[in-house]
Amino acid sequence: MLCDVCGKNEATVHLTEIVNDKVTKLNLCETCAREKSAKMEEHFGLGELLAGLGDFGDVAELPKKAVKIKCSNCGLTYSDFRRTGRLGCSECYTAFQSKLEPLLKRIHGSDQHVGKTPSMKQTKVVTEPVSKLQEMKAKLKRAIDTEEFEEAAKIRDEIRELEKKDEKKDKEKKEK
Repeated sequence: MLCDVCGKNEATVHLTEIVNDKVTKLNLCETCAREKSAKMEEHFGLGELLAGLGDFGDVAELPKKAVKIKCSNCGLTYSDFRRTGRLGCSECYTAFQSKLEPLLKRIHGSDQHVGKTPSMKQTKVVTEPVSKLQEMKAKLKRAIDTEEFEEAAKIRDEIRELEKKDEKKDKEKKEK
């Protein structure tokens, strides 16, 4: 299949765009896909997305000290990171740690990576299922950590209901 844009190269990237509820499918070669990606980034940059998350706005509003933070490894400044939304190297995480922690916490709900549990297809090891109660307690902790107190109150009430049900089941088992 040839590229829909240049009509010369083999299409290796297949995009589906939805604009105003209209679906458009594009088959692009690698070169045209890169150009399309660059154009999209100009209009919808990651820096702008991050800026919408709160304390990540205009660099001019930053205190002078924050603007001067610079990675000693790659030379990226914090203001450059805010503009592009991209870090330059792995050392940037350390250089900008004080600014990144609150941002990561807002985005992910935590500043610690906990990974994912592999599916049963990926591993032969059987993992113990997480109880609903344990799941709810983890949700409650995340809600409290992100200061979503109304949500935390709802989760707390659900936990209480689950605990009551568990107590009732235990009591019924003992009576048998």
